[in-house]
Amino acid sequence: MSSRDEWFDEANGHLALGEIEEAAALYRRCLEDDPEYFDGWHALGMALLKLGQIKEAIGCGLKSVTLRPNDLLAWTSLSQMYVRDGNIPEAESAKANARILSLGGKVDRSAP
Repeated sequence: MSSRDEWFDEANGHLALGEIEEAAALYRRCLEDDPEYFDGWHALGMALLKLGQIKEAIGCGLKSVTLRPNDLLAWTSLSQMYVRDGNIPEAESAKANARILSLGGKVDRSAP
């Protein structure tokens, strides 16, 4: 098992215990080791959302949907982040992408 995976597992343990700050720090270590690690970006975004660090959470959410544009959970999470930020138009857009995916469609990230 790589260090990335060990840090991710340890972070998940902290998250399960409600130790969100510790979990976020370990998710960051995962991303230092592997900047293209989707699970790390998604988990960090959700941890930051729980910590109230909304803008940074949104950045993580955007990275998640960039890495996996057809991931239903990533779009749903990004929508939640935008709702918490009060950005309803972006939340609705992310929710629409999640809806497309839930119906078996694909998200075209090449469109402006």
